[in-house]
Amino acid sequence: MAREITAEEKQTVADMIARARVAMEEIKDYDQAQVDRLAQALGWACGNEKTFVRIAQMGVDESGIGDRAGRAGKRFKILGVLRDALRQKSVGVIEVDEEKGLTKIAKPAGVIASLIPTTNPELTPPVTGIYAIKCKNAVIFSPHPRAKATTAEMVRVMRETCKKLGAPEDLFQCVTEPSIPMTNELMAECDVTFATGGKPMVQAAYSSGKPAYGVGAGNSTMVIDETADIDIAAMNSRISKTSDFGSGCSADGNLIIAAQIYDDMKAALQKEGGYLCNAEEKVMIQNALWKEDGSRRIETVAISAQRIAEFAGFTIPDECKFIMVEQEEIGKEHKFSGEKLCVVMALYKFADFDEAMAKVRAIYEVGGKGHSCGIYSNDDDRILAHAMNAPVSRVMVRQPQSKANAGSFENGMPMTSSLGCGIWGGNITNENVSLKHYMNVTWVARPIPADRPSDEELFGEFYNTETL
Repeated sequence: MAREITAEEKQTVADMIARARVAMEEIKDYDQAQVDRLAQALGWACGNEKTFVRIAQMGVDESGIGDRAGRAGKRFKILGVLRDALRQKSVGVIEVDEEKGLTKIAKPAGVIASLIPTTNPELTPPVTGIYAIKCKNAVIFSPHPRAKATTAEMVRVMRETCKKLGAPEDLFQCVTEPSIPMTNELMAECDVTFATGGKPMVQAAYSSGKPAYGVGAGNSTMVIDETADIDIAAMNSRISKTSDFGSGCSADGNLIIAAQIYDDMKAALQKEGGYLCNAEEKVMIQNALWKEDGSRRIETVAISAQRIAEFAGFTIPDECKFIMVEQEEIGKEHKFSGEKLCVVMALYKFADFDEAMAKVRAIYEVGGKGHSCGIYSNDDDRILAHAMNAPVSRVMVRQPQSKANAGSFENGMPMTSSLGCGIWGGNITNENVSLKHYMNVTWVARPIPADRPSDEELFGEFYNTETL
């Protein structure tokens, strides 16, 4: 049972919120140019290569998970968020629809509680901060205990940037000694919570009594049909699976491959650095990833393929980048059909496209509903059929999932580090959480010529008939 919050912790939260409100008051009259300038300064301060690489590697070292060499690649997300933010209005009148007589006015959401995951302690603060400052909000960050120093360092950079530009530092604050009671108090007292993390964190956010944007678990599944470019599909699968050692919920977890190209696809994946387990090694990998009670072993989350194999009890060549297991069964009792959170992927085979669609539906019954899936195909009818079939919020076509669904420079998805999973995933939104979610909007409605269709038009064939 969780302990009660102490009086000291409660006062700490109250003081932070009070300072945040004072800071918001100080910038309430900033115009669009001023908040844009502040967003640009934050983007540069946090997203310049030297600073981001330093803090990103600090995050890997502190948490013990992730790829120290590859973590720095997440820097592009800050650039994309800044791009999206600068292209949108967020102060005063943001939209006018003359035909409907509507004017929309943006206003701050308020003091934001931002819960930071252990996988993105350096990325989530500037992403949240850029969107928040564009709307003149203040943010209090609650870091994951395993990466609290990393988050605190990034927030320090953000505060220093505000100070240099003459803006109040307390627009961004960080809890230095996070605890569950303090986080619960923060969520209950702030105006809105942005929760990026595991299921317990998101559930707590939705139970706080205040509005919350949460995310759901992933179980990214890709369909690869016989029309696909096998080499591109294999390369993208490797990119997605190995990004930060598979720490993200968008990393390719399951590949459903057409029987006609199955062997060729396996060979292409092996060429990309995939290690294919035999039956004995597959059992050993399962024991390495999951405990007897079915819970995930934290020590094998987001580590290299070599370390996973070593933990399992065998060795793989140094050039191998990810591990593959061949799988037929799907269900909660079959662990490889669920989220893996590491560089292990499951390979499935399908004889016809209807079978592929059935496998997709079954996999998302295991986990990941509402999140993301994808397809490698050059058949537009199949692409649409897959999108109609899958219970997910986003479908990536011929793209590396973990580099695309949260926005990339090669697609039109809004840039973010938080992916809503909709009603499927128990979330309030199924969109990429972005600028629109950081503001209140006042609608002004002026009178227009009446827009009332006739009864005949409204009721169609049922007009003037007897009651059905």
